[in-house]
Amino acid sequence: MRDLEPDRIKLIMELRRQGITNPQVLAAIERTPREIFVPEALRNQAYENTALPIGNGQTISQPYIVGFMSQELRLDKRTVVLEIGTGSGYQAAVLARLCRRVYTIERHRPLLIRAEKCFAGLGLHSISTRLGDGCKGWPEQAPFQRILVTAAAETPPPVLLEQLAVGGFMLIPLGEKAGSQNIQRITRTESGYDTEELLPVRFVPLVRGIAVEIQPSR
Repeated sequence: MRDLEPDRIKLIMELRRQGITNPQVLAAIERTPREIFVPEALRNQAYENTALPIGNGQTISQPYIVGFMSQELRLDKRTVVLEIGTGSGYQAAVLARLCRRVYTIERHRPLLIRAEKCFAGLGLHSISTRLGDGCKGWPEQAPFQRILVTAAAETPPPVLLEQLAVGGFMLIPLGEKAGSQNIQRITRTESGYDTEELLPVRFVPLVRGIAVEIQPSR
């Protein structure tokens, strides 16, 4: 495989131009080798600023979106984050360099197994994983200061709203399945929830339940 370091540097410069200016976020992205989170056949494209397929009908998010989400989460080394949709594990790996602990849930077992291998290979021991229904959250560890949902829903899952700490917030893409979506920040207050729209996006849909993996016929 060719040297990807020039591509990595070029991507960081592009993210800066696009408004990802938080130095901690940029450093976390620079230190996280995106090529190990994508299929081997696509590794030469790992530092292109685009989403890539990772199997099971899922994608690894565009680096700009990873940077934007990470920046908008406003993390520090005391923050605990719940991520819904581990996917490739790339977003969780970036977050792990920015906060105290990441709890991440994935409904596709093969994706979760591959992500766990990546975390172990990078020595990221502050990430806890679970195979499960992301819409149910992680009640044993709630409330969370931050929740990041990496799939689009038409409405925020009520259980996730309940698992937010007062003063904490959730980033979630909301919108019609075939229509426009927006990343929204939903902040829990003493009296309810405040919502603000942040960015138009297009994410795979949030699906309830654990995926049933179809075994190939022999």
